Amino acid sequence: MSNSHLFLKSGFPRAPLQNGIGRYVCQLQRITLKYCKTSGSSKGMREFLEQELVDFSRANPGVVVYVKPRRHRTAVMSAEFLNGERTWINCRNNSREEISKWIQVLKQSNGRAEEMRLRKHWHTDVPSVQGAWTPFTHRHPSANVTDFPCKELSELKLEEQSATEKLLELYLAQRNTAAAGESATKSEEAK
Repeated sequence: MSNSHLFLKSGFPRAPLQNGIGRYVCQLQRITLKYCKTSGSSKGMREFLEQELVDFSRANPGVVVYVKPRRHRTAVMSAEFLNGERTWINCRNNSREEISKWIQVLKQSNGRAEEMRLRKHWHTDVPSVQGAWTPFTHRHPSANVTDFPCKELSELKLEEQSATEKLLELYLAQRNTAAAGESATKSEEAK
């Protein structure tokens, strides 16, 4: 077993603010696009700003976009999320398509680091004091030491009627009573 999990952030897998339970709220709050106007490594960022930025801003009115030109520096994207987390991506020599894909990744993420050591595989806001339910919670303990397949457990109890048989019996009794009532009415009319 490796010890790499010791250096990871730990937490619980839960949707921030129960996001997606009622409606979805984009967790990306603001994105800052930093680039150089003359550097060749910022060419993809400049093309993205010229061709796709306006469409992205119209499609995502809840995301604030800042554009910050910087001299003789490499292109960088920094994103801030609703939970206070910040992420930055180096966009040196990236094409316009790659920058567009990175922005979509940031828009769809929740700001948490993807590599997180999970303390539990599930989380609930109101934990039970009785413990987790399993399919074996209300089984008889004798099933723990039984070798399967077992004839005693698989045989049907013949003394009990099934619900379908009970309904059929009630229906036939009701139909016979109704038929007897109709025949009595017809015989009285015939007299």
